[in-house]
Amino acid sequence: MRPLTEEETKAVFEKLANYIGKNLVHLIDRDEDDAYCFRLNRDRVYYLPLNMLHHATSIARPNLVSIGTCFGKFSKTGKFKLGITSLDWLAKYAKYKVWVKQPGELPFLYGNHVVKAHLGRITEDTPEHQGVVVYNMSDVPLGFGVTARSTLDTRKLDPSGIIVFHQADVGEFLRDEETMF
Repeated sequence: MRPLTEEETKAVFEKLANYIGKNLVHLIDRDEDDAYCFRLNRDRVYYLPLNMLHHATSIARPNLVSIGTCFGKFSKTGKFKLGITSLDWLAKYAKYKVWVKQPGELPFLYGNHVVKAHLGRITEDTPEHQGVVVYNMSDVPLGFGVTARSTLDTRKLDPSGIIVFHQADVGEFLRDEETMF
């Protein structure tokens, strides 16, 4: 487990900024007793409290499987991809949000995009190609994605038009169960 390099940190923060914007400061600048850090282990980026990091130093690197919250991983080409395990933190600090109606929950959880017919609400002034967190109407985070249209363009769209491109959802745990371990 090692600290992120400057290039890795830039890639991670750019991806996070697409979803949480200026709220990224809340992940980094925390109280001294509640300090967190980002660490890299086997191409995966973890977000963990400093006291947990100090405890992890007593574990040999080959034996350390996971620690803290896995925010995502780096691909072989060096691109950073957010994982569904970061959803709790993204939902907490999300700048733009989309709510889907009850009939649209299952299609989203099966990996499909959000269409206008399933759209319940959307944050005002959401730009095109912006990272959003997808909620159900009871404010439970279901996943995240990228907007296909701005809020203004959404109003003119037909019911089968795509509003949010699917990135990740909580249904991945069930769909990819055999490949996760």
